[in-house]
Amino acid sequence: MARREEIAAGLAALLSGEGLVTDPRELVPFETDAFTAYRRVPLAVVLPATTGEVAAVLRYCAEQGVPVVPRGAGTSLAGGAIPQEDAVVIGVSRMSRILEVDYDNRTATVQAGATNLSISDRVAADGFFYAPDPSSQLACTIAGNIAMNSGGAHCLKYGVTTNNLLGARLVLMDGTIIELGGKALDAPGLDLLGLLCGSEGQIGIITEATVRLLARPEGARPVLFGFDSSEVAGACVSEIIGSGIIPVAIEFMDKPAIEICEAFAKAGYPLDVEALLIIEVEGSDAEMDAMLARIIAIAKKHGVKSVKESQSATQAAQIWKGRKSAFGATGRIADYICMDGTVPLGQLSHVLRETYTIIERYGLRVANVFHAGDGNMHPLILYNVNDPDEAQKAEAAGADILKLCVDAGGCLTGEHGVGVEKRDLMLHQFTETDLNQQMAVRAAFDPDWRLNPSKVFPLELDMRKAS
Repeated sequence: MARREEIAAGLAALLSGEGLVTDPRELVPFETDAFTAYRRVPLAVVLPATTGEVAAVLRYCAEQGVPVVPRGAGTSLAGGAIPQEDAVVIGVSRMSRILEVDYDNRTATVQAGATNLSISDRVAADGFFYAPDPSSQLACTIAGNIAMNSGGAHCLKYGVTTNNLLGARLVLMDGTIIELGGKALDAPGLDLLGLLCGSEGQIGIITEATVRLLARPEGARPVLFGFDSSEVAGACVSEIIGSGIIPVAIEFMDKPAIEICEAFAKAGYPLDVEALLIIEVEGSDAEMDAMLARIIAIAKKHGVKSVKESQSATQAAQIWKGRKSAFGATGRIADYICMDGTVPLGQLSHVLRETYTIIERYGLRVANVFHAGDGNMHPLILYNVNDPDEAQKAEAAGADILKLCVDAGGCLTGEHGVGVEKRDLMLHQFTETDLNQQMAVRAAFDPDWRLNPSKVFPLELDMRKAS
């Protein structure tokens, strides 16, 4: 107790205003993130207001040997922001300003706690937007997006966070402040910005970022394609991409997901089909018509049962509301674990078929909703969280699905990161030699293994390195 009070007093001396949380009741909201299977109440929570405060807190924690867990909005679905009892959480939620919009260079410079959607909202009136659009974009922060290399429905055409990140201000564990990248399209030397994106808070804490702004297209039109089976819908996606057509988005829902999302959003999804593709095209009316004609021709080859084009901006918004609300809508009817694996497009049908087999073997239910255009799958495994046996089965089924993705030539994550959820599965994708090399890179920035410990790497390897 004396140690905790000493650390709290030391932290308080470094912060302005109400930037320190130590009351046990007020710490509870920080015990987990959106991966609620694990909970740990931290030693303290720091909510700095400036880069200087972040640097001072990190320097102090390094001197005291205290682990640090970076936190954005806590929307991580892989347990990336779950703390340890002896750790200090550093949250960036108070650092939420958009510092500069530079249309000449088509960039925005923002504090790390700015929400994803706030950037597009700021520049929308001038005809611009920020492309990455995770489903949690209303709440998730740019810091968390960078840490997990987040994507979203429109990343098929515009790429994920790493493709839209130009620069970052980063504070290392010893308090050193460094600048990576900038407004230019590329920077000389090692691509440390690429290393930062997807590093899951293990090499430093991001306090500012410079991101790419894009001009809004002339028009956009989502279209609903209904199919008699998930496998046929998957095969249709493979042929669309294989033919050289790149829509702005291709999203997939199976029948359980369609019913869940339609009940919530009233988006006009067809209820008489087994699988649904939301395919959005953009450009001028002539461009959209031409691309849709090619897509519809391919869909007909695969026996498409229904085709429904949005007829207005309101209808288009409803279609996307249903898709982006999928996780929340599912939470209204059942507890679930949301998986995140990526597979080659040619393996979509096979992996979907095997996913249903795995779920049936465990006696569970699944709703599949995912970014089909780039093979980023998100099966939602439904279970009763109050039934320990079902909870164990859900975790085991999820692990089997992720192994299936890897065995099909894919990987363990597309946009959620590894965090706590997938750390012990990393040895299914990488050899121990591979992981030791990754850990050596991480240790170059954090030699004492203080930043976001017990994440990403298998616990046995992580603890061996930390000791």
